Amino acid sequence: MAARAKGVPSMRRVLWHALPNAAIPIVTIIGLKLGDLVAGSIIVETVFAVPGVGRLLVNAVTSRDFALVQAILIMVSVTMILANLAVDAIYTLIDPRMRAARSET
Repeated sequence: MAARAKGVPSMRRVLWHALPNAAIPIVTIIGLKLGDLVAGSIIVETVFAVPGVGRLLVNAVTSRDFALVQAILIMVSVTMILANLAVDAIYTLIDPRMRAARSET
């Protein structure tokens, strides 16, 4: 309301004031959905007989190839860790308050 009272154009109000606050939950959901994407690929590759990492994991579990299962799970874990790191980095780009909060602690 204050920006509107000052006569700031509506597009600038949306881009400058509303978008950074609205982008934080969107970035969070996208980061969390990456895990769903990996888990969903296992199901889709198995059901539709598509060759990929998901089907390789299912075949490794059924044949009790524990080394391959561990390697795939480590790969998936590293992917999730990197996704969370990317989400945290994007937070600091979107909202300067996140940067200030980190420097105070």
